Amino acid sequence: MAQLLNKAICVYCGANAGTSPRYAEAARALGRALVARNLSLVYGGGKVGLMGIIADEVLRLGGEVTGVIPTALVEREVGHTGLTRQFIVKDMHERKAMMAQLADGFIAMPGGMGTLEELFEMLTWSQLGIHAKPVGLLNVDGFYDSLIGFIQHASEQGFIRPQHVGLMQADREPEALLSRLVSL
Repeated sequence: MAQLLNKAICVYCGANAGTSPRYAEAARALGRALVARNLSLVYGGGKVGLMGIIADEVLRLGGEVTGVIPTALVEREVGHTGLTRQFIVKDMHERKAMMAQLADGFIAMPGGMGTLEELFEMLTWSQLGIHAKPVGLLNVDGFYDSLIGFIQHASEQGFIRPQHVGLMQADREPEALLSRLVSL
């Protein structure tokens, strides 16, 4: 656990809350788990959807939150104004690079195309040796079951090496996922 103590976890998640109340509950639970482990949150900087829910929970509990949001999304995602630190950057490329630089590990919660794109970029960077930071998938109520199955299928078909399948740790519960990531 010492390797992630007093560090930051980047959480990728939706700018929407989704249709199930479990997604918001999981965002708050992950926020509580981060603060309990003295881990700060790095995220996309919005105050809407799961992004706003997790940021608000970490802040409510006295944790640190760093947001990174492109100028074009400040209004669209309604940039959060109450964060510990907020970086407004030029574009999505700069956003992703800064978030990766600020984080010691990554977790993807339920989300849409942007969340998936960010998750896969970090997995690809790990596969290529660009970083050696843990990558996790918070599989709330089986949200990512099909994706996990696809990764296994792609491996069985020879497109993902078996040793790279394990680069993405998945769990349904926030605390269990953090425990898995910390043990890497």
